[in-house]
Amino acid sequence: MSNPDPMAEIRASFFVECEELLEALQDGLQTLESGSHDDETIHIVFRAVHSIKGGAGAFGLDDLVQFSHHYETVLDQVRDGRLAVTPNLLRLFFRAADQLSDIVRACRDDAEAPTDTGDAILAELDAHLDDKVEEDVDEEISFTPTPLSLDLDADIEEPSSAGTTYTISFTPEPELYETGNDVPHIFGALAELGALDVTCDTSRLPELKQLAPEANYFSWSLHLTTDVDHAEVASVFEFVEGLCDLEISCDRDALPRAAAQPTLRETSEEATTNGSSGTNDQTTKSSAQKTVVRVDIDRIERLVNLVGELVINQAMLAQSLQSAGLSPHSDAMNGLDEFQRLTRDIQDSVMMIRAQPVKSLFQRMSRIVRETSASVGKDVRLIADGETTEVDKTVIERLADPLTHMIRNAVDHGLEETQTRLANGKPAQGQVRLSAAHRSGRVVIEVSDDGGGIDHDKVLQIAVDKGLVPSDSGLSDAEIDNLLFLPGFSTASNVSDLSGRGVGMDVVRTAIQSLGGRITTSSEPGRGTTFSISLPLTLAVLDGMVVEVSGETLVLPLNVVSETLTLSDTTVECLQPGHSVVRVRDGFVPLFDLGAALGYRPPCDTYVDRVALLLALEDDTRVALVVDEIQDQRQVVIKGLDDSYYRAPGIAAATILGDGQIALILDPSDIVAHAPKQRARAITPQSLEA
Repeated sequence: MSNPDPMAEIRASFFVECEELLEALQDGLQTLESGSHDDETIHIVFRAVHSIKGGAGAFGLDDLVQFSHHYETVLDQVRDGRLAVTPNLLRLFFRAADQLSDIVRACRDDAEAPTDTGDAILAELDAHLDDKVEEDVDEEISFTPTPLSLDLDADIEEPSSAGTTYTISFTPEPELYETGNDVPHIFGALAELGALDVTCDTSRLPELKQLAPEANYFSWSLHLTTDVDHAEVASVFEFVEGLCDLEISCDRDALPRAAAQPTLRETSEEATTNGSSGTNDQTTKSSAQKTVVRVDIDRIERLVNLVGELVINQAMLAQSLQSAGLSPHSDAMNGLDEFQRLTRDIQDSVMMIRAQPVKSLFQRMSRIVRETSASVGKDVRLIADGETTEVDKTVIERLADPLTHMIRNAVDHGLEETQTRLANGKPAQGQVRLSAAHRSGRVVIEVSDDGGGIDHDKVLQIAVDKGLVPSDSGLSDAEIDNLLFLPGFSTASNVSDLSGRGVGMDVVRTAIQSLGGRITTSSEPGRGTTFSISLPLTLAVLDGMVVEVSGETLVLPLNVVSETLTLSDTTVECLQPGHSVVRVRDGFVPLFDLGAALGYRPPCDTYVDRVALLLALEDDTRVALVVDEIQDQRQVVIKGLDDSYYRAPGIAAATILGDGQIALILDPSDIVAHAPKQRARAITPQSLEA
């Protein structure tokens, strides 16, 4: 087995770091867009681009270096107050960030980045430069390391009296060299910030015959005089964090205002006071706030699969011990309880590893809004809520395509033209809102716009003209909304790059259903449309209630079951044949026969003495579901149904029980939605009397 290439691993780590920096860049630009133009936000934006450029230079990624250098030069003018942040400039910064992201990913994948777009953006960036800066940008960018003599005592540049002088103590660990880092390159990057004086301490250097090639015997003392702040000086060392002993100190009174702010990967220690001199020093040591280990996703997937098998084997063991008739208080049963607890803890921990915030996905949608609005000539702003909501990584990756289509649909179809909005008393700028939240053990993602809403008459007429529904169908508004998800349906009159090809929301619904989710829509004329996606938090394991209906074993998600009921003649009311309700304390809820809804048997003549589960669905709807028997509550491993199976309404997935039996996992909301001529709605005593 060959050893991994250290440089390849470092290069991969650099691109992971770039993704984090690009996320920080987008965050900073969005903060600027909201109207907050404070110095620290501008500095965060500048530092993100600057750090990408520095790392790219170390790997010889010339295209990335050139573009980021032009970008940071304009940002530097903003930071110095020579260039004001205007809406047009901010739009350019967003486009430059998108292009920077494309170049980073192209370099990562050894592909070609789109040069036409990049050249146009570079020209716009350069147009904002003053004459002096433009001359500097036109010069060739070189990252040749600064040569050092054997005694490594050198004055790289005469220090200037202007600015702040930082004292830097730098001692590499042997791992710094093993990972391909270059000390002269680091010092060269420091020299770009100001006047740098370098002194090498060789006191630990042994005799030649005692030299160990893997050891480090040198340490350096550096004095940097510059007008940049403490955080930017520290950012030069961020790629060797943990690989060196580093101290950066300076006179607190001389520190710029933002100097006390930590870098992205660094925390500041409390300032110490020198009692003899009365001088206040601030010392920052390179240390991470928390340790992060990057693991290949395939290893995590294997761990998740193993946990799933562990859950199945735990259920089989429990089944075997129960069948043996052992006492609940026996050592074996007590050990089984402990085994179940440990299995649950392991499963929860593994799921936390796979969970990720939807922030990265939402930031990608910001770009889609910018590009789509520019294509159709509309002024549109994306508002994101709930970016910290965590979802299974697999769900996030597979949501990108359907969300992209929905966002484009909202901008192209949902929002009116600018003149129409103004005529209707709306702001010229349209809004698309993207939100995420946890509800009833699921994640709900909504895409809404403040446009004109769905024209139900137009949608129905198009469906009739295409032969999708009969002309005398008499559909309700909600049923007309669902026509948008029919294959081949499109409201666009002209074919364009964005719409009109008959491949639309049906593809979105198919993608959502493949994730075990569902999509619904609601619209208000003149006020806008909302598409709501409901998804499971994980695609691996869930807590389920095992029930029996007509001899079939089924599993319901436990998080939607609020309580169990035994029905009686005083709690069940029949509104009309096939339509019953259950009295639950201060109100009534619709009663659904699960066996009849799934087609296992006809509806029961009476529900007296039957068992019902009171369900609280994610849209705050309450329903009662009649089952024959409740068997157990347990963790079950979700096994998706592939495309060779018919996707029956109400069936989300399948699982393997402890006795080896296969059971279907149900989607209660889908069952209720497809129950014939029944709708989950609020029922009051007054409606019963009517």
